[in-house]
Amino acid sequence: MIDVGALRALRSVAALGTLVRAAEELGFTASAISQQIKRLERQVGVPVLATAGRGVVLTPAGQAIVDSAPDVFDALERCVEAAQSVSIGSPRGVLRVVAFSTAIRGLLAPAIVRLATECPDLQVHVTEQDPDQAIHSVDAGTADFAVVHDADGLPPALPSSLAERHLHTDVGDVVMNRTHPLAQLDRPLTSADLVGHAWVTSPPGTVCHQWFRRLFADIAEDTDVRHLVDDFATQLSLVSSGEVIALIPRLARPPFGEELVSRPLARPPKREVQAAWRRSADSSPAIRVLLAELDPATTVANVSGDQRD
Repeated sequence: MIDVGALRALRSVAALGTLVRAAEELGFTASAISQQIKRLERQVGVPVLATAGRGVVLTPAGQAIVDSAPDVFDALERCVEAAQSVSIGSPRGVLRVVAFSTAIRGLLAPAIVRLATECPDLQVHVTEQDPDQAIHSVDAGTADFAVVHDADGLPPALPSSLAERHLHTDVGDVVMNRTHPLAQLDRPLTSADLVGHAWVTSPPGTVCHQWFRRLFADIAEDTDVRHLVDDFATQLSLVSSGEVIALIPRLARPPFGEELVSRPLARPPKREVQAAWRRSADSSPAIRVLLAELDPATTVANVSGDQRD
């Protein structure tokens, strides 16, 4: 009989292209992954990998095994769910969740606090991952549940094996010291209002830097970016000085101190946040209860657009 761990190792190698990357994803050494693949080859009686430059590729036999792997993992998952569905009491066990950082702060952390009381036998283990990696982790079976967002207005590309649900619309606001001139405006801010002010913003290549650049897409003047900082709490510490302002997603905002206020934008940047999980896990009690906690009607994330006196 084929070893399930070896089958998962081969699937990861096929997706990632090298033993080293597969080992990093699965939490083993490259040597251990190599041994698992060799064990699988002994079990099926034919080679499943071939060397290709610095990486490896599947042999026809290996490709046939990988193509059949989803059915195997789906069947195993249904076995677990069948056992859990007839158990007495609340969901139990470990639910492996992957998500981007601001979703962990604004959505998952409050939900986990509630679940600790409502489902004491369920442990939620969270790992920070970017959306593309999170989707791969769930599809590969190294995670059970992902929270992802659209990239540059495009929804994440989900394989057909995954189901999804919309969770939240995250919006960006401008944050400033309450003594800043923009804090005195009692209306949504326009791009013209933002010209001539100094900024701290996320580094190029991030979603929030793309948001920032779009604010000035219709304005020819250069922007005054004083600081490039990836951490939002650090951005807010610089905003507290009164020298700069920042564009901060609502999911990323900790509670403000007395010196800070936010103002909404007339055309605010947005990103849609979705949950994703394997379709074979639709009946999982743990996934169902987490989805219920993350439902937009019950989410207690900070979604206020205008914090003032």
